[in-house]
Amino acid sequence: MKNSSFIHRFFKLSQNHTNPKTEIIAGITTFFTMVYIVFVNPSILGVTGMDTQVVFVTTCLIAAFGTIAMGLFSNLPIALAPAMGLNAFFAFVVVSKLGYSWQVGMGTIFWGSVGLFLLTIFQVRYWLMTSVPLSLRVGIGAGIGLFIALIGLKNMGLVVANEATLVTVGNLHSPTLLMGVLGFFIIVVMAAMGRHSGALVSIIIVTALALMFDDSVQLSGQILSMPPSLSPVVGQVDIAGAFDTALLGIIFSFMLVNLFDSSGTLIAVTDKAGISDEQGRFPKMKQALLVDSTSAMAGSFMGTSAISTYIESGAGVSVGGRTGLTAVVVGVLFLCTIFLSPLAAIVPAYATAGSLVFVGILMTSSLVKVAWDDLTEAVPAFITAAMMPFTYSITEGIAFGFISYCIMKAATGRLKELNAPVIIVALLFLVKFAWIG
Repeated sequence: MKNSSFIHRFFKLSQNHTNPKTEIIAGITTFFTMVYIVFVNPSILGVTGMDTQVVFVTTCLIAAFGTIAMGLFSNLPIALAPAMGLNAFFAFVVVSKLGYSWQVGMGTIFWGSVGLFLLTIFQVRYWLMTSVPLSLRVGIGAGIGLFIALIGLKNMGLVVANEATLVTVGNLHSPTLLMGVLGFFIIVVMAAMGRHSGALVSIIIVTALALMFDDSVQLSGQILSMPPSLSPVVGQVDIAGAFDTALLGIIFSFMLVNLFDSSGTLIAVTDKAGISDEQGRFPKMKQALLVDSTSAMAGSFMGTSAISTYIESGAGVSVGGRTGLTAVVVGVLFLCTIFLSPLAAIVPAYATAGSLVFVGILMTSSLVKVAWDDLTEAVPAFITAAMMPFTYSITEGIAFGFISYCIMKAATGRLKELNAPVIIVALLFLVKFAWIG
C-alpha cells in the first residue's frame, strides 16, 4: 500500500486522472509498437561493420535509460530510442557512400547532439524550431520518410540499381523479396485494423519463414544469453576525428533533423495526451528537452546513433497513458530485452525492410499540411522532400530546401516572410557548397 501511495504521489496519478494499471497497460502498448527498433537498428548499423549483437544491446540500454529518465524527470508518457532516418543516413551515406569509418560517422552524430544540447541549455531550441516555416519542417520530415522507404525497398530487393534507368524493379520471383513484401503488408494491414504491434509481428513471421526457406539464415545456439561485451562499440566514437570542416554540413544536418524530429514529437504526443497548450508548451517542458538532448549525446557515445522521442508513444497515450509511469514501464521492458541479443544475428535485412517502408509512409503523410496552392511554400517543400532520396543525402535535401525557400520569397517580392534563422541556414549551406562542395 505504501509503494502504491508513493507511486501515486510521485507520478501525480490522481491529478492526471489515471491509475497504475492503466499506466502499465499503456507502457506495454508503447513498448510493443516501438520494440522493432532493437532489430532494425542493428540491421542498419551492421552495414558499417558494427557488431550487430552489441548494437542490439546498446539500443536496448539507451532506449531504457533515456525513456526511464524521461518518465522520472519530466513525468511524461514519452519513450525514446535511436532515431529512424538518422541511423540510415549515418550508415548508408556518411559511412557507405562518403567512406568515413563508423567511428568518425558516430562522432558527427555526437557533435550534432552536442549542438542540440547547447540549443536546449541556452533556451533557443523552441524558438528556432518555431522560426522555421511549416513547409520546410514538413519537407524535411517527408524527405527523411522517402529516404527511409527507399532503403527499405532496397533491402527487400524490390528496388535495385540499373545503369540505364538508375533504379528498376527487382526479381519478383525471389523468395526473399516475396517475404519482404509479405512483411510489409502484415504491418500495414494490422495498422489499418488498429493493431499496434504490426512491426514486431512482421519481423517475427518473416524471420521464421527465413529460417525455413533461406539457407543463409541459420539459428545457431541459444536465443537467451547474457549480454556480450560492449567494448567493440561503446566508447569507440572518434570525437576528435569528426570535428572536421568537411563534416560540418553533416553535423549541422544531424542537429537540425533531431531538433525538428524530437521537438515535434514531444509537442504531438503531449497534445494527444491533452497536456499541452495552444503554443505547444507543456508541464516540465525544459526537463523533457534536457532529457532527450542529453540522451542523444549518450546514445552516440554508446554507438547507437542519435536518440529521439518516438511518435509511437502516442499508442500508449491512446489507451490512457498520462504520466511518466508509462515511460518507466517501457524502459524496464527494454532492459529485459537485452537478454535476447542472439536474435540480432538471425533477423535478415528483408525482415525489417517492411518497417522502414511503413515509417516512410507515416512520415510522408505530413505533406498534406503544405499550402500547395502557394508555390513559394510548395516548391521548397517538394525540393526538400525529393532531393533527399534522389541525392541519397538528408543534408543536400535540407540545403536545397532552405536555399530555394529564400529564392522563392525574395524573387516574388515577399522578403518580409523570411526570418533570420532561415536566411542564416541558407547562407551557411551556400558557403558550404562554395567552399567544400
